[in-house]
Amino acid sequence: MKADDLKSFIKAKHFNDRICFLIDMHINSGKKRFFVYNLEKDSIEMAGLVTHGSGSGYDESDLYFSNEPGSNCTSLGKYKVGKPYNGQFGLAYKLYGLDATNSKAFERFVVLHAHSCVPATEVYPVPICKSFGCPTVAPSFLQLLRNYIDNSEKPILLNIYQ
Repeated sequence: MKADDLKSFIKAKHFNDRICFLIDMHINSGKKRFFVYNLEKDSIEMAGLVTHGSGSGYDESDLYFSNEPGSNCTSLGKYKVGKPYNGQFGLAYKLYGLDATNSKAFERFVVLHAHSCVPATEVYPVPICKSFGCPTVAPSFLQLLRNYIDNSEKPILLNIYQ
């Protein structure tokens, strides 16, 4: 999705119009591919590592995606970052799929959370651990994301793409 299209969607749907979260699944999991994107400055404010689903394949060269329950795959598309809760892995944020490609995210319990298997720094060419389809980040990175999410008056858009 082009930046202008993303900005139009954000404005039309009343999302936070200053920042959004972008995850580029084309980038190796051992490199930073979760971006906090400043829409006003057209720049990346921060980046971190993020998992892909264990059902999605080994690395960025052979990834595939699914919206089906039980697939353990990452689902591409736009998500609304929802309210925080304390889940199996501690602090987590509910994710609501906004596209046909991720419409079952809530049903699949796809959430934004942290896990200690995700390192805080790049480990490329080594891939990082995988999830059951959740975008999972390092605990320290989730704390930084928490500042954005909890202090936002409007929902934040998360876009997972390849």
